Formats: sequence, C-alpha cells, structure tokens
Amino acid sequence: MAYQVIIPAAGQGKRMGAGKNKLLLELNNIPVLIHTLRVFEEDKLCQGITLAVNPLDTEEFKYLLNKYKVKKVLDLVPGGKERQDSIYNALKTVKNDGIILVHDAARPFILKEHIHRLLDKAQETGAAIIGVPAKDTMKTVGNHVVMATVERSSLWAVQTPQAFRFSILLKAYEHAKKEHFIGTDDSSLVERISHPVSMVEGDYDNIKLTTKEDLFFAQAILQKRQGSF
Repeated sequence: MAYQVIIPAAGQGKRMGAGKNKLLLELNNIPVLIHTLRVFEEDKLCQGITLAVNPLDTEEFKYLLNKYKVKKVLDLVPGGKERQDSIYNALKTVKNDGIILVHDAARPFILKEHIHRLLDKAQETGAAIIGVPAKDTMKTVGNHVVMATVERSSLWAVQTPQAFRFSILLKAYEHAKKEHFIGTDDSSLVERISHPVSMVEGDYDNIKLTTKEDLFFAQAILQKRQGSF
C-alpha cells in the first residue's frame, strides 16, 4: 500500500514571529522541516515526497536535504499565494493514481502507525483524514458574546496528513479552482464534490507549530518520546 506525500512548505509563518521560515527553526539542533521529512523518509511505504516551497527558500532547502541525506524528495515545486495553490502546483507534477497524502510541514510528530491506519482507510473509502475528539467545551461566539454551546461529542480537531485517492483529490482541486473556492483544508474540497471523507483517530501530540508557545510543547513531546520526561 505505497503512497506519495505532498508537503506544502512555502508559508511565511508570520505568527511564529521568527523573522524567517519557521521550518528552519531547530528542535534539538535539527530543523523542524527535517524532523517532519524524516517520518516519511523512514517509512518504507512512502515512495516519494513533493515539497512546495517559496522560491526564496529553494537553495537553503536543497542544502538541508543534502546535509541530512533526505533521498525521497522527488521535486521542489514553487508555492503559490495560498496553501491551496501550493498543493495544486504539486498535484500537477504527481504521476501516480494511487494514494496521495498531504501533510503540514510544521507537524513533525505524526506517527508512522497513524499514517498506516490512515492509508488503510483511504484505500477502502478513497478519502480519509486524521484528528482527535475535542476535549474542551465549544461555544459559538458572535461579537465576543456567546451565542450557543455546541454539542462536543460530534466535534473533532482535524490534523494532517490527509489521504486521498489521487484522482479524487485532483478532481476536487480542479472543481475548487473552477469555482474560485478556497477551503480550509483538503478535505473541505473533497467534501464539496460530495465524496464522503472518513475520520481516523490520531493523537494529541500531532501538533502544528504555529506560535512561539508551540515550541515549548514541541520540546516536551521530544523529551517524552526520548524517555526523559
């Protein structure tokens, strides 16, 4: 059940306030980008990685791929204005009608066992995403006033990777482009072409590094996994 993965890595990461691409920040002296790529580099089922990058970062990314001996990156494609544009640029280079994953470059803690569980479901249904049940009470708020308390049992926090049969994801992207629709994730585009999307439960460690505070959580996760926490 081999797969390929698209990793959009062209964002500026302004909320991190690092003054550079947040993927170049280091955890245990290794760039975030490399932590993420190593998950797929070490997975025998992964046949290749396509990175969508900011052209200004291309040479530095190539340097890192060489330095850390990342061999599975098949292509570096130019990122677009939106994340969705970056992924579409990458999709157009894929030459495989099997399962394609899309994964946030700033999520370095995804586990291979969860990737494989996701693959199983995507192979069965054509579209599957990973997430975790909401733990907090959720409320609808308008103008800083609570409008309603939402039933939590049906709410999930969605993560990546998200997995799809390539033909389904490409169709969803082409449909969105035709209608000038920008979605919040890949699943939202697939949902719009009326293809059901299955949910696979992951874990709460699979965080996305967005703000400086997330770096503290990331260090804690690393320590926990190394048995020193």
